Amino acid sequence: MPSIVKLDPAEKRRARSLWQVAFAHFLRDRLSMLALLTLLLLTVACIIAPPILEDTFGLNATRTAVTDRFQLPGTEGHLLGTDHLGRDQLIRILYGGRISLAIAYSASVLAVLIGVTLGLASGYYSGRIDDLITWLINTLNAIPPLFLLLVAAALWQPSAEVLILILAALGWIGTSRLVRGETLALKERDFVLAARAVGASNLRIAVLHILPNILPLIIVTLTIIAGNLILTESGLSYLGVGVQPPTPTWGNMLTDSRSYFVTGIHLVVWPGIFILVTVLCFYLVGDGLRDALDPRRNRR
Repeated sequence: MPSIVKLDPAEKRRARSLWQVAFAHFLRDRLSMLALLTLLLLTVACIIAPPILEDTFGLNATRTAVTDRFQLPGTEGHLLGTDHLGRDQLIRILYGGRISLAIAYSASVLAVLIGVTLGLASGYYSGRIDDLITWLINTLNAIPPLFLLLVAAALWQPSAEVLILILAALGWIGTSRLVRGETLALKERDFVLAARAVGASNLRIAVLHILPNILPLIIVTLTIIAGNLILTESGLSYLGVGVQPPTPTWGNMLTDSRSYFVTGIHLVVWPGIFILVTVLCFYLVGDGLRDALDPRRNRR
């Protein structure tokens, strides 16, 4: 009866794939795991908590009450206080988080999809396609992004949906340049030449052979872009071209509170804390993923 060959622990570690090693490394990174859990809890809370608070405590994000203006945090019925119109800050923070996080997630995914598609096409096909996409990238890079955002927001009504499309349409440039550079390097590798030699189509090579090798870079880029978009939305709200009240976002809540810094300091503190924590968590997750998905670190 043939004996069963058992691998020693060192051989088992060598047999693991890049994704298995990266996942194990990320799980050991306590700071990145804490940041990821914070993001997940914050996202879930912004989605499911507002209806529960409305039904249970009778809170409303748009109902005003002049007698309840500038209530301090901890006041009965208002855990985070009230604003200058007597609206509850907790319910508005949660509703604002829905919009801000939806903009960050949706716009970052769309921007990465556009950037990956154009970068992959530019790097793999070269020729006229590469010249055209490179010209477009260089042209958009020559114009300050804030100027383009201001012009686009002035031309269209700055609702959340429109803002997502605008940010995605202008946020793909960096991703496209990264993907193009990686594709130019990978398309001359032996495994791509071998796939081409056996008759694989260009689309198959690009999608099944090159794209998986740049996927770690794309994942890390996605988290960084999402964090940047939280700050971009806040900056546009400060300039008056973001999502307009009464629809709450963390950005326009922070902007509206600047006039009440003395009479209602909590109106500045809470949106600022949520923006700070969210952006920091995105960056920490991106940093953890970068370390975990680095093949040189995994080999060591």
